[in-house]
Amino acid sequence: MLASAQKIIIDTDPGQDDGVAILLALASPELDVIGITTVAGNVPLDLTTKNARIICELANRSDIKIFSGCDKPLKKPLVTAENVHGKTGLDGIELPEPTMPLQPQHAVDFIIETFRNAPEKTITLCTLGPMTNIAQALMKAPDIATRIQKIISMGGGFFEGGNITPSAEFNMFVDPDAAKVVFDAGIDLTVVPLDVTHKALTNAQWIQQLRAFKTSVGEAVASWTDFFERYDKEKYGSAGAPLHDPCVMGYLIRPDLFTGKHINVEIETESPLTAGATVADWWKVTGRTQNAYFLNTIDRDGFFDLLTERLGRYQG
Repeated sequence: MLASAQKIIIDTDPGQDDGVAILLALASPELDVIGITTVAGNVPLDLTTKNARIICELANRSDIKIFSGCDKPLKKPLVTAENVHGKTGLDGIELPEPTMPLQPQHAVDFIIETFRNAPEKTITLCTLGPMTNIAQALMKAPDIATRIQKIISMGGGFFEGGNITPSAEFNMFVDPDAAKVVFDAGIDLTVVPLDVTHKALTNAQWIQQLRAFKTSVGEAVASWTDFFERYDKEKYGSAGAPLHDPCVMGYLIRPDLFTGKHINVEIETESPLTAGATVADWWKVTGRTQNAYFLNTIDRDGFFDLLTERLGRYQG
C-alpha cells in the first residue's frame, strides 16, 4: 500500500460486479480499505453481508473489517435482483462458506464514528448499492457531512435512462429517498451512472484472460461474468455485460480514464412512473445549483487493462 493511499469505506450489496469492485480495490495500493459496510439491495442483507466476507476471504484479506447495515430502504419495500445475480448474489461458482468475523457494530454507527474520529476530509465513501446506510448516518449525525472527503457513487443515468424501469437505475430505484438525502447533503459527490458503465462491457477474450491466470480469483471473476452476462446479453442484445461497480474503483485509481461535467442532479421520490430517476440537468437549463460531478465517458480499453492487471496480482 502506498503511503499516500486514499482511505475509503466501501458501502456495498454484493452482487458479482460488487465482488469485482472489492477485489479491484483490495489489489490496488492506491486505495486503503478501512472498512466494508453492507446494505440490502441485489439480495437481502444476510446474503450481502455473507458475500462481502466470501469476497474478502477469496482475496485472502480476512483482516478487512465488515459491518452489517440496513436491511430495508428508508420508506419503501425492498426490491432485490436475484433475476440478475442469482439466489445467492454470487451465483456462477461455488465458494467456501466464510469464517472471518463480522464486526458487532452496526454499519451506520461505524460510518458515523469513523468520520467523527478521523481528520476532516481524509476518507472517501464508495457506494456500490442503495444509499440507505449513508442516508441513515447523515440523518442521525448531520455533522459528518462536512467531514466526508467525497462520495463516489455507482447509480443513475441520463442518456441511458434506467435499467430496472425506463427511467431509473437499480440502486436509485431501490431507495430513492436515501439517494435524495445524500444528493442534498452538500457533499463532494461523483456519480458513475449507466452512461459510463454500459460502455464498460465484458467480452469472451477478457474472460479467457482471467482463466489463463489459473488463480482462484481469476476463475471466480470469470465464472461470475459467465453467469451474469446471460441476463445482459438477452436484455440489451450486447456482446457482453456492463461492469457497473468496478468503475467506481477505476475512477478513484485512474480518473484520467473518465470524463464528466459538474451539474445539478435531483432524485425523483414521488412519481410512481419515474421513482428513482436521476434528473440530471446536463444542459444546465434549470438554474439549480450544481451538486454532483456526473460522469459520461470511459476509456473502456484502458479501464479493462487496469482491471486485468490488478486482478492478475492475486496468487493461488
